Amino acid sequence: MFLRIDHIGIACRDLEEKIELFSRLFELEVVAREVNEEQGVKEAMLHIADGEGGGSYIQLLEPLSDDSPVGKFLAKRGEGVHHVAFGVPDVADAMSQISEKGVRLLDERPRHGSMGSEIAFLHPKDVGGMLTELVQAAKR
Repeated sequence: MFLRIDHIGIACRDLEEKIELFSRLFELEVVAREVNEEQGVKEAMLHIADGEGGGSYIQLLEPLSDDSPVGKFLAKRGEGVHHVAFGVPDVADAMSQISEKGVRLLDERPRHGSMGSEIAFLHPKDVGGMLTELVQAAKR
């Protein structure tokens, strides 16, 4: 079902500061920036590597407000890993397969994600406490 680890989402208070840190320490390049009003974040995707299943990234997330999901996460847990995202060939199909196994979905249907992708989230309580995202990359 999974093609790769698409990205690791990292919650941060200052997007520009974290971009500078990850670029300097790990020599990662920003390949996309986006403001996602629906999810309440400013984000940057930093490219790690490409493989047979597609690219892998670090996604830095700064909340647009304290009451957004990432804002609440920062208030409760501080900066750090927010979620893990797995690349799938078809997000709707993956949602169906996973739901049939008793995992609750946080999304009823796929929605817009970074870089033109389609995404859906799984309930962390059903996946060992880890917020998990399914990502179908945009066709290139």
